[in-house]
Amino acid sequence: MNATTFRPAVAADLPAIIALLADDALGAGREDLTDLETYAAAFARLDANTLLAVAEVGGEVRGTLQMTVIQGLSNRGGRFALLQAVRVASGLRGQGVGAAFIAWAMDEARARGCSAIELFTHESRKDAQRFYARLGFAPSHVGMRRRL
Repeated sequence: MNATTFRPAVAADLPAIIALLADDALGAGREDLTDLETYAAAFARLDANTLLAVAEVGGEVRGTLQMTVIQGLSNRGGRFALLQAVRVASGLRGQGVGAAFIAWAMDEARARGCSAIELFTHESRKDAQRFYARLGFAPSHVGMRRRL
């Protein structure tokens, strides 16, 4: 496998990121590869507490994740990191890219003063749940959502 590097995303990465997000049944129904302006506007609104990152393999964007640092009041005013939208290109799964990407994100969270890291994965993504369990993540909360 080619060298893998991890870095913060730049605007030029957006088409590759959107393609990764749309590359499954759930994402295909909610992402729109033809509407780059909406994604570019959202990217511009990301603040210092949010890291949109990419994994490059052989110089190509082949993975993405978003990490938000949340300053809490509970847990003695602790900070924690929330991972979302973690994707690795389907052809690279099982080759260690995802595990290395999560390890990199955990190092980034520690560097930002976080004492814990949490993530969301859709309940239908059983393979992803097994992957996260292998990395030491454990179910701890019941997530709920309401559209506004």
